[in-house]
Amino acid sequence: MPFVITDPCIGTKDSACVDVCPVDCIHPRKDEPEFTEASMLYIHPDECIDCGACVPACPVAAIYDSVDSTPASQKSLVEANAVFRAGDAGAVAKAEEIVKGHMASHPDLMAVAPTERAAAHAK
Repeated sequence: MPFVITDPCIGTKDSACVDVCPVDCIHPRKDEPEFTEASMLYIHPDECIDCGACVPACPVAAIYDSVDSTPASQKSLVEANAVFRAGDAGAVAKAEEIVKGHMASHPDLMAVAPTERAAAHAK
C-alpha cells in the first residue's frame, strides 16, 4: 500500500489531493454520493500509482508515503484506506467503522485542530 490518508483529514476533507491525482484514486470525490457521509478521504491502494502528487497538495499534512512512515497512532487508518471502495456500501461502512473507532480511541488527537494534528502525531 503506497500512500495512507490519516486523521488530519477528518474534519477537513479538502479535495486538493483529489484535484492533483493523475489516476483518480482518492475517494470520495465531492461528486460521489459517499462524500457527505464519509469522515475523511481515502486512497484506493490498487489504483494508486505511487506518484506522490497528493502529499504536497494536502493542506493539513494528512498523507503519508507508506505504511512504514505512518505514525503508530495512525496505523488503524491504514486498514480504512485499504478497505474503502467508492460505490460499495459495505466497504464504505467498514472503512467508516474503522475511522469512528480511531476517533473514539484517540480523543486527545481529535481535540487538536486538523491543521495541527499531523505535528501531534509525533508526540
